[in-house]
Amino acid sequence: MLTKYNKRDIYYFNIYSNRFAIILFLVLLFVLQLVTCPYWGQVVQKKQLTPSDYHLWGEVKLNKISFDEKWASYSMSYEDGRDTLFVRHISTNKTYPFAKGDNSVFTGSNHFICKSPEGMQILNLKTAEQKSISGVKLFSYCPQTDQLIYLIESDTDKKKLIIASLNGGKIKSISNVNHFLLSPNGTRLIYSTLSNAKNILWLMDLKKTNSPKSLASDSTNQFSFLTWQKDARSLAFCKQTVDRRINSLFYYTIENDKLYEFNPLTRSEFPDSTSIVSGAFNKILISDDLQKVFFSVQKKKNLSKSENHSGVEVWNTADKWTYIQEEKSGNFQNKPKIALWRPESDRFDIITTNELPNIILTSDLEHALLSNPKAYEPQFEYNGPRDFYIVDLKTFKKDMLLEKHPYTLIALNASPNGNYFAYFKENNWWVYNIAQNKHTNITGISQGKFTEKKESLVPESISGNPGWSLSDKEILLYDQYDIWAFTPDGKTFKRLTHGRETKIKYRIADPPNKTGEKHSYDGFVIPSVDLSKTLLLRAEGEDGKTGYFKWDAVNGEKPIIYTDSYIDQLNYSSKKNSFFFREQRFDMPPRLLVQKNTEQSTVFFNSNTHQQKYYWGKSELITYENSKGKKLKGVLFYPADYNPTKKYPMIVKVYETQSKELHVYDNPTHYNSNGFNISILTAENYFIFLPDILLEEKNPGFSAADCAIAGTKKIIDLGIIDPSKIGIMGHSFGGFESLFTITQTQLFSAAIGSGAITDLNSYYHTVNQNTGQPDIWRFESEEWNMQGPPSENQQEYLSNSPITHIGNIKTPVLLWTGKEDWQVDSRQSTEFYTALRRLRKKGIMLLYPNEGHLLIKPENQKNTTQKILEWFDYFLKGKKGIKWIENTIE
Repeated sequence: MLTKYNKRDIYYFNIYSNRFAIILFLVLLFVLQLVTCPYWGQVVQKKQLTPSDYHLWGEVKLNKISFDEKWASYSMSYEDGRDTLFVRHISTNKTYPFAKGDNSVFTGSNHFICKSPEGMQILNLKTAEQKSISGVKLFSYCPQTDQLIYLIESDTDKKKLIIASLNGGKIKSISNVNHFLLSPNGTRLIYSTLSNAKNILWLMDLKKTNSPKSLASDSTNQFSFLTWQKDARSLAFCKQTVDRRINSLFYYTIENDKLYEFNPLTRSEFPDSTSIVSGAFNKILISDDLQKVFFSVQKKKNLSKSENHSGVEVWNTADKWTYIQEEKSGNFQNKPKIALWRPESDRFDIITTNELPNIILTSDLEHALLSNPKAYEPQFEYNGPRDFYIVDLKTFKKDMLLEKHPYTLIALNASPNGNYFAYFKENNWWVYNIAQNKHTNITGISQGKFTEKKESLVPESISGNPGWSLSDKEILLYDQYDIWAFTPDGKTFKRLTHGRETKIKYRIADPPNKTGEKHSYDGFVIPSVDLSKTLLLRAEGEDGKTGYFKWDAVNGEKPIIYTDSYIDQLNYSSKKNSFFFREQRFDMPPRLLVQKNTEQSTVFFNSNTHQQKYYWGKSELITYENSKGKKLKGVLFYPADYNPTKKYPMIVKVYETQSKELHVYDNPTHYNSNGFNISILTAENYFIFLPDILLEEKNPGFSAADCAIAGTKKIIDLGIIDPSKIGIMGHSFGGFESLFTITQTQLFSAAIGSGAITDLNSYYHTVNQNTGQPDIWRFESEEWNMQGPPSENQQEYLSNSPITHIGNIKTPVLLWTGKEDWQVDSRQSTEFYTALRRLRKKGIMLLYPNEGHLLIKPENQKNTTQKILEWFDYFLKGKKGIKWIENTIE
């Protein structure tokens, strides 16, 4: 039965109902704060991070983007090997996992394909149907025909090639296939078969799979080193014996259906005791005009016994290189030579020689730049100057291009169309016009500065040449902040970006999933850049912000994402309607985001979400000045369970420029190659400080100590640390800096110097066992920047060596190094240990057998990470019962 109420009754009923609801809400809110909600005053007790938790953390990497931009793949990798590749729908978060998946691809028909230990995995993104095909050794996807090509090997199907339409099923199955290679444009396929004791190489048009063409056959030799011309208009391959010796090179042009053979045995001009070779560093190249094939030849190894029966090494001061360096890379007689074959005219020439063994080719493969790295040896820079000769590959006319020119690989580049060579000389960029035989200083009139502090421990480096505009119209150059475009005649130029005004460094962003630079023998391949289209730029600000921008000639640079965090791994599909990237901060685990056009970016995956259950620190950019008023930056990391009413111990880690570490997330793990992990140390309630170091010419030790001390005092002035509980540590050059610093101050209560340089004079005279090169190059213009040898600067070498001032040390010192450290001779550590021991100083040295400059073995990585923590716990926290310290120190 319904009861009637008048308006007055309803009015008071609503008042009392609302009051009751409010009271109930407040009671529930209070209870929830105590029980469940971590966001209201952080009432819920968080966990202390412990070693048993480290395995929970993984690293996320963005992988591929689907054609329709609705799906993304990414991987999570863990220290215990629980690596997984995921595919996720951006809007719905529907996710599919593939344990240990890799080599993935999205198809135009909305399929996702990857390899896993179980085989090839195929996921239909429309229907969610999944299929696994075991035994797949290799697969390729052809976007033009939407075909999947894969080689399968099993007990029932021995080396069978399958060509399949992802929507229509199998198109063709070919038995007894050894290997295959899809053309760059995806429309053709070459593959080899072995059937009835006969090897056959086939060419197939993927639009006409029923009529493959046999290119070559052989009963005793295999076909290998399949190579496509970049536009798929021709191809090359080798004929190889079962013991991997190449006995013929073939070249086939598709348009005129003609096969050419280069057989060394039938050619009188082919050098004796020489054979064709091919591999990762001496691949076959085919010119765009289809007239030239480049390949490598090499002297056959002499298996006769050496005349030096005693095994004595002869080191002569007149030798160009040291004995070790010569053994490793100096015997140019045994180095592969680059040869040129012109199939139409059947002309054969060897381009490089023992006297000029290094080669940089123009992109049109019409000219070569030859040089000899030993030309002015012995000398004592990392790369010595060279004479560079330009060779016309039509006439083989050779001319001097640059005499005694400094060698910097990134600053000696051929333009994409082959019209110019660009090089850096006398603090300016120059361009050589090949047709006009003319050198032009193109940057002199701009008054720009095209060097910067770029590389660790190098005072100044060339900023770079990221490419040329189309048709070699303009060369693109970097300065400290911006991208410039110069015409090759040097008459006009323009600054494309405006980074100098905003203190933002702009660089052309790498394409998705780029792995290293593209090489052509001894040179880089410089790309063409279309300035009429939108460019994507990577941006880094001096305030710690990072991100990506769009640039076009009309609007200049406009941000896609630019924020106070670390942004990287830009990814996109061919549509470029959406941009995908990774974001992280020290206190925020890496996450994956997407930004569609002008919309706000949205997160589609958060890694390591369990972090919110643990106490965690934060990072802060610190500015300070050294004693000479130079402005510097550093990064301060706070203890995980920070209480502003307490004073904490602090560890200062030194090297050189470290302020870029502001937003880098550091997964907690014992397995660190140098034993240093910020997340572990902040979880143990240490402040961590990474100061930038400004090294002075001929004064590296004192200037490093000055910066480290000034930065540390700045933190002391903040009133958040205990000034009597500060440690300092560093590895390699940082080990040198940390050990030198404690000879100049009593500010630090404990120190660690690992893989450290302790005596500049003795280290100057060592030979690096990795390269065989004297370590002198580190001292005169790089790293220590001493501007000369000890014989000329004896006092500077002496006064900047930690071992000279070792009597001043009152700080307990932990040294560690790999016993087989070939980068920094381990005797540098043992000398310092011996000196500490002689003077009865507190110190311990750890020598790791069968380890080098960085620790590789997991058990040793874990050991040194634990030892570092225990060392600082003992001296900065007063923790007792650490026997390996107490039994040695006390």
